[in-house]
Amino acid sequence: MAAVRYIVTDVDAAVRFYVDQLGFSLTAQYGSAMAIVARGDLTLWLAGPAASASRPMPDGRTPQPGGWSRIVIEIADLDAVVARLRESGVAFRNDVVAGPGGRQILCDDPSGHPIELFERAER
Repeated sequence: MAAVRYIVTDVDAAVRFYVDQLGFSLTAQYGSAMAIVARGDLTLWLAGPAASASRPMPDGRTPQPGGWSRIVIEIADLDAVVARLRESGVAFRNDVVAGPGGRQILCDDPSGHPIELFERAER
């Protein structure tokens, strides 16, 4: 099994976002320190400030959320999902863009991690 660990600022807010907005299931939660959510074959470990993964490194750097690396969630009806998320107040980094493989847009989770919502092009 493979999993992606995301450092988050608020575990409860992250769980609500992934479960309520993106259709993940809550697999386990360890108080405010960490939660595990899954959608299909994607498992996310959501590590909050109290998690061991959030401890400072030996050189003093502290793990932080955000950046540009991201998970990709394939969506069947991108326009409908984007409209629903916008109505819910989800922040987007861009507008829908199209390329040879399909259409995509980036939204942010509550900690600032980008999520790519992707709709494949018809072949």
